[in-house]
Amino acid sequence: MPAPQPVMLLTGASRGIGHATVKLFQERGWRILTVSRQPFAAECAWPAARDSHIQADLADLAAIDQLAATVRARLAGGALHALVNNAGISPKGAGGARLGVADTDAAAWTRVLNVNLVSIALLVRALLPELTAGRGSVVNVTSIAGSRVHPFAGVAYAASKAGLAALTREMAHEFGPRGLRVNAIPPGEIETSILSPGTDALVEAEVPMRRLGEPREVAETIHFLCTAPSSYINGAEIHINGGQHV
Repeated sequence: MPAPQPVMLLTGASRGIGHATVKLFQERGWRILTVSRQPFAAECAWPAARDSHIQADLADLAAIDQLAATVRARLAGGALHALVNNAGISPKGAGGARLGVADTDAAAWTRVLNVNLVSIALLVRALLPELTAGRGSVVNVTSIAGSRVHPFAGVAYAASKAGLAALTREMAHEFGPRGLRVNAIPPGEIETSILSPGTDALVEAEVPMRRLGEPREVAETIHFLCTAPSSYINGAEIHINGGQHV
């Protein structure tokens, strides 16, 4: 009998890395479920995209269980083989200014941490039976800003991504005995629609490869972490930044 079609759930699917990841997995025969706080976008034209989309705001932690129930219903009692936690927010000040500690109020801290960190722990917790059934792979999209001060990423975003790296290690340790693998990728400067002014100069000064990364390059690494060639990789961070971290 042929192997069952693998299923991936990806948050933050509407643009950039998420969009590229969904397209690549779909090309390689996966069934895709997507989550974003936006309704279905017409430009997301892969097959079954509209029927596969779930609208949910990850800042609302009380809604995580309902999101998981919706996913569970879409799986119809089946397994979840990959969960890619790509959703993330990084609030800016006037004119796109970086927000430091002095500029970040409690509401901003709460929303960023809920979306970028706490919701991920709760979503994995809620979908643990389905991930266990699929011997699933969890990939957390962190950021180079989680390990160094970045000129454009604000303090709440940076702290949330550093926390997500720690959460990745914790989940890898806790869920490895269940057959689950949990890894992270911290992208550097990737060519998307949300690049900040000044990125070209940053790339020239700090990226040894002297170019932006492409969303497809990130998607390929995510696919690797969700498939058999990475079957003994657990609790790792794979840098995708052209050497910017060195």
